[in-house]
Amino acid sequence: MNTCKILLVDDHSLVRDGIKSLLEGENDLQVIGEASNGEEAIRFTGELSPDLVICDIRMPKKTGIEAVTEMTKLYPGVRYIMLSMHDSEEYILKSIQAGAHGYLLKDAGKEEFMKAIHSVIEGGKYFSGDVSSILVNSLMSGGGMNIKQHSVAKLEPLLEPESNTNFNLTKREKQILEKAVAGLSNKEIAEELGISKRTTEVHRFNLMKKLNVKNILDLSNKARRFGLLD
Repeated sequence: MNTCKILLVDDHSLVRDGIKSLLEGENDLQVIGEASNGEEAIRFTGELSPDLVICDIRMPKKTGIEAVTEMTKLYPGVRYIMLSMHDSEEYILKSIQAGAHGYLLKDAGKEEFMKAIHSVIEGGKYFSGDVSSILVNSLMSGGGMNIKQHSVAKLEPLLEPESNTNFNLTKREKQILEKAVAGLSNKEIAEELGISKRTTEVHRFNLMKKLNVKNILDLSNKARRFGLLD
């Protein structure tokens, strides 16, 4: 098993220590360096050649977004996860524009942290549930914030996990698919599954993207054609 080399970038040592404690015992992950600002992040990435940079957004000298914007050009083979206390649309969209492969909130638990890291180092993208909702809202409203249209288009593949011939539906997506095809509204599905209406909307949006359909009739027909309904 290859070990993923990680550079931690945050101006608070307590945050870096907390991340290191989360990674303890993970044999495939190794923290090889730490930086406390954007300028150090750029320099240490060049010197240490990490596989993954986990980078805070608000830092002195250069912000994380500024640093990642430069690093994706200088070191395109490195993967980048933005780490922040804030789930603001501005930060999220600017991080994507900068070239980040993931966006994780600092209150994420160990399970989500590990899922994010492995998703990104394996070539995928990862955005926490709350962040995914904001991305969906931005995409469906035309980008928000006056983000240029090409930037909005750039969001689309980030919201859709790579699919296989079975469309790679999750257990939750299959549950929502069956209820949506049965005619339930997002609110009714949310109540039955014990999840929020917004979470339901996100899953439903991903379903439409994965199956490449634009309305519930097409979704129903395709689901039946490919045997996706129990």
